Amino acid sequence: MLSTPDYSHFTTKDYDKIYEPCEDTFLFLDALEKDIQFLNELKPEIVVEIGPGSGLVINFLAKHLKESKKILFMATDINKDACLATQKTSIKNNNDINILNCDLLSPLFDRLQNKIDVLLFNPPYVVTESDELGSKSLPAAWTGGKDGREVMDRVFPMLNNLLSEKGVFYLVALKQNKIEDIELALSNLGFKMEILMNRKAGIENLFILKFDRKINI
Repeated sequence: MLSTPDYSHFTTKDYDKIYEPCEDTFLFLDALEKDIQFLNELKPEIVVEIGPGSGLVINFLAKHLKESKKILFMATDINKDACLATQKTSIKNNNDINILNCDLLSPLFDRLQNKIDVLLFNPPYVVTESDELGSKSLPAAWTGGKDGREVMDRVFPMLNNLLSEKGVFYLVALKQNKIEDIELALSNLGFKMEILMNRKAGIENLFILKFDRKINI
């Protein structure tokens, strides 16, 4: 069993500003551990996480991928406190993570075009009213708008231009996000979906979805 990154540096007050690691976070870690052999065989050069929150997920891969010192790890978050938290977690775990405070990957889009080998996203997936979107603080971690899809739906059209030819995309989703619709949307963009892991956590039915290109050229 692969160890979870150390996050003992966080206090209760920190979780007033950033998303506290919860069931979805640990399910994501379990899924990545399950897929670690695949990821090592992929030999990624660039690994990116959108919305790292506390930084556990990106630091998990930085900690456990072989030859991680040769890999460029990046994380972006619209919440400045989440960026600082991810930085603290990377320092605590002796990892080198490049962190940028921005909306999704907007300022990096041209620079990372077809270069991302592993893209990670635990999006704001909670079904809310659309007018609740737009926060740059803690609520940005969960407010997903209509069907909980409004933020993740912005990422999907970017995938063909962001992922490398061998690139893979990992996504956390709820049953209420309409998994079959997500699969169809990504299929129309040329990606096939695998349900890597599924777990019920209280009232939530969580999924870890994995996407790669239908045909690797």
